[in-house]
Amino acid sequence: MPELRFTKDHEWVRQDGDAAVIGITDHAQNALGDVVFVDLPEVGREVAAGEACAVVESVKAASDVYAPIAGRIVEVNSALTEDPGLINREPSGEGWFFKLEPKDPAEIAALMDDAAYARFVESQA
Repeated sequence: MPELRFTKDHEWVRQDGDAAVIGITDHAQNALGDVVFVDLPEVGREVAAGEACAVVESVKAASDVYAPIAGRIVEVNSALTEDPGLINREPSGEGWFFKLEPKDPAEIAALMDDAAYARFVESQA
């Protein structure tokens, strides 16, 4: 499985061919609790790095999901509309939110790797 990269907003990115797959981390879904609703971005939308482009609602709170890199949304995970609990069950697998075509694929490499993300989460505790 390709390497995941992470943001300080607890999103992950995985390279999938020419696209970047985006989701939220296991840490984020644990903090949210049971996810009950997801509002996904429109396919074709151009997003800037750090731009809020999706919303995830749980029994505890609603949170924005940010684009970790700049690009154009090329696909959304429509399965989340029917079964938002996928985010809780498989946050870094079938619970992905959207795919985008990166403006600059090098932005992915600039994000945190597993070890750096683990240190970041620990420093926030």
